[in-house]
Amino acid sequence: MEQAGDGDRSHCHLSGRHNASADQPLYGALDLGTNNCRLLLAKPSDDGFRVIEAFSRVTRLGEGLANSGLLSDDAIERTLCALRQCAQRLERRGARRIRSVATEACRRATNGTAFLQRVYDDTGLVLETISADDEARLALTGCAPLLDRNHPYALVFDIGGGSTELIKVKLGLTPAGDKVETLASLPLGVVTLAEEQSARLHDKAGYSDIVEHVTERLLPFDRQSGFGPLVAARQIQMLGTSGTVTTLAGIHLDLPRYDRALVDGLVMEFSSIEAISRRLVQTSAAERAAHPCIGETRADLVVAGCAILEAICRLWPAGRLTVADRGVREGVLLSMMQADRLAAGL
Repeated sequence: MEQAGDGDRSHCHLSGRHNASADQPLYGALDLGTNNCRLLLAKPSDDGFRVIEAFSRVTRLGEGLANSGLLSDDAIERTLCALRQCAQRLERRGARRIRSVATEACRRATNGTAFLQRVYDDTGLVLETISADDEARLALTGCAPLLDRNHPYALVFDIGGGSTELIKVKLGLTPAGDKVETLASLPLGVVTLAEEQSARLHDKAGYSDIVEHVTERLLPFDRQSGFGPLVAARQIQMLGTSGTVTTLAGIHLDLPRYDRALVDGLVMEFSSIEAISRRLVQTSAAERAAHPCIGETRADLVVAGCAILEAICRLWPAGRLTVADRGVREGVLLSMMQADRLAAGL
């Protein structure tokens, strides 16, 4: 999955109330996606957890995967470099409970299993390749605190590097009462779309055609979920978790530097999303790279994300979107902490 926190920007303020005691166990959650490698180290707190350390690197593990079916040597070396840093942080901090997950790139690559064995041999990290369903549920767990429970339903989506996850949720009074009714994973993400469409994404007519194509690919989930009438009745809220939505939120706020505290939980109007997306289509790669909320590592991917996001907004015109700078890592942490509390009878 593609998530906020390119470079080191996830180091800022990923915490609830600072009430975790010094003797509480330290948990580690590692999320290896198609585009990013991310690690969170945290301790439990009354309202969730307090982050002790965060790490994020763009590794582009899935670069070229759509054409070759393989993880390339260069991508593997970049990713191993990031994973070595994760392993060093986990060892230095003395994390007691660790879970490391790999997503779409490792699911799709024919050499994915061999790569994970090499990771273990090289770093000692045990990475498990999780299913698309598990990935989506973990993302939902991580984002659930941001959902408005005055709405009966939510569409939670994650535009990743190699896939896009879509979840229809019937909301309960608390996250524990939420029920996943429909779930789908589209093998289409910012890396794969950027590689497949390339220059067409930066041509107005080509971009519009791509948005239409992505919209058509969303139709089976639309029919299965029955979202249309719910959107018309204003019973649906939308929440997006990905580098795409957080990047657009940073641009919308005109931030001189990305700030998670200002972005996480922000509500954006669809009209603002479309205006920013259409503006980015017409900017050069150098202009995008120079933007403080985009940078060089996302300059060639952000427009692909915009096309997927526009298709989602077009098909389900709820009018506004909640932005989440949280996802799989947070879901992994919360799931481990909850399991330990249950095991302890708490």
